[in-house]
Amino acid sequence: MVDSRIVWGFGACLLLVVGGVYAVQSGLVYQLNPPDPDGYERVTVTAYDENGTELATVEARVADTRPKRILGLSNTSELATGEGMLFVHDEVENHGYVMRDMSFPLDIVFVRADEQITAIHHAGVPEGSYEKTYRGRGKWVLEVPRGWANRTGVGVGDRIAIPESAHNASG
Repeated sequence: MVDSRIVWGFGACLLLVVGGVYAVQSGLVYQLNPPDPDGYERVTVTAYDENGTELATVEARVADTRPKRILGLSNTSELATGEGMLFVHDEVENHGYVMRDMSFPLDIVFVRADEQITAIHHAGVPEGSYEKTYRGRGKWVLEVPRGWANRTGVGVGDRIAIPESAHNASG
């Protein structure tokens, strides 16, 4: 017969492991211990139309690690004109972005490995939870203040030049 203390001990360990995995996957760990807002590398990205005409530049914080990508702009109260965040992924994939804990609206721009824009979403501030997912295909995702794409004339098929320093995810 198995000792009940062993069963309870095993159950408690299993519960801790499952809870830990959930906390990491849900982003809860990063919300409790977020990355330092000043710890982001910053790069300048430039948008060009199909003729090579410069449309706009953005000074972007680089979110190139999993904790930074999960947190995103959640702890940011606003973005000035010309500011944004560049999310760096390992490779071109289908990605879904949510407006977790956001207090201002965004344009979410998906960019594939050849730097061409594949999708632009105009995301509003969520009411309640962040139930809406904005999907697109890309290696990079640029988040900028909502209306940026319309004001600058940036559209699907245009190009976002990504500096070499932001070409690879760090983790």
